[in-house]
Amino acid sequence: MNEREQAHRFRTCRKTAVFAGLLALVSVTLSGCSDHAADGEGSHQAQVPIGAGLTGPTGTAAELVTSGPPNVSALAEDSLGRLWLATAAFTDTGTDAIYVVTNAGEGLLEVVPGMHTPMGLLWIDDELYVSSIEGITVFRGFDGSRFAEEETILTFPGGGVAGSIVLGVDGRLRVGISAPCNACEPESRWAAAVVSFLPDGSGAEIEVSGIRAAVGLAYIPGTNDLLATMNQRDDLDELTPGDYLAVVASGQDWGFPECFGQGGTACEGVPESVAELDDHAAVSGVAVLHAATGEFSAFVAEWGLTRVVRVNITRGDDGSYGGTAEPFLSGIQAPVAVVASDGGTFLVGDWMTGAVYRVTPGPGGAVSGGS
Repeated sequence: MNEREQAHRFRTCRKTAVFAGLLALVSVTLSGCSDHAADGEGSHQAQVPIGAGLTGPTGTAAELVTSGPPNVSALAEDSLGRLWLATAAFTDTGTDAIYVVTNAGEGLLEVVPGMHTPMGLLWIDDELYVSSIEGITVFRGFDGSRFAEEETILTFPGGGVAGSIVLGVDGRLRVGISAPCNACEPESRWAAAVVSFLPDGSGAEIEVSGIRAAVGLAYIPGTNDLLATMNQRDDLDELTPGDYLAVVASGQDWGFPECFGQGGTACEGVPESVAELDDHAAVSGVAVLHAATGEFSAFVAEWGLTRVVRVNITRGDDGSYGGTAEPFLSGIQAPVAVVASDGGTFLVGDWMTGAVYRVTPGPGGAVSGGS
């Protein structure tokens, strides 16, 4: 079975194990699959052509930025405005890579070959941080074609794949580490967690635990409140909950694997999510923009359902967040990487085809960027 057939078979049955690492740890079954997919509670807007072969709400615009190699898993822009992308194949064979887009999207340069499931890219000044199955690696001294230095500053023994990576206003970096299983009690303290550390790799600590896979991370603009996309267990048949979009904070325990949103003793003390998304959605990247309403919009890739959803987020008087989700973008075969960009836009990559799009949300969408 080739990679395209694997992905098609997977989506036919939705996801059956953790998305992180693009299912390097997945076992796919053709029986017992859920047909349910909640479409959220928002007032849905009609879908119309918005450019580049995509559909979305009226007033939204999309353009093709580049046609990269298949398996796009992470995106980032550097201080010069260049777009960088990483690839992560369905299984880890050490043939993934990091590329930079050159000549206004007309060409791609392979800068770092031989990667192992890179899922996060982050530029801090002139240093590129990469999260992957091998841990956190920093690349320095880019001369236009190659980096002069490569240093692995942190590893997570026994943990799963590292997801997206972000920098907080406190100067610490944060990354989600998946569980290496669907429903087990992880043996490694690094698994099923959000980990923070200093830019040199020191001071690593587990801030949030009990999350099967916090794949996408993004800060709510102007705050230190961190949103995470959470993949749920897939062995629960009709009890399978929707994947989560949630604010995560130091000291939280989300209860994996015992708690899956069913309430009762198993979920005692577990926080509430901002929004429950579709079940078996394999939620991945997330970008957060200021909404035209004065609140925020989060754009979440649902890899398993081949679409991007918008979560309209409001903040209560007590400081807590709530949200309603609605289908937003279709026409992408397998969206994974989603990042905020300039001018109230976000970038989204198609893991299947390698295409990267810039999307400008229409009314009810966003007016200025931030992550």
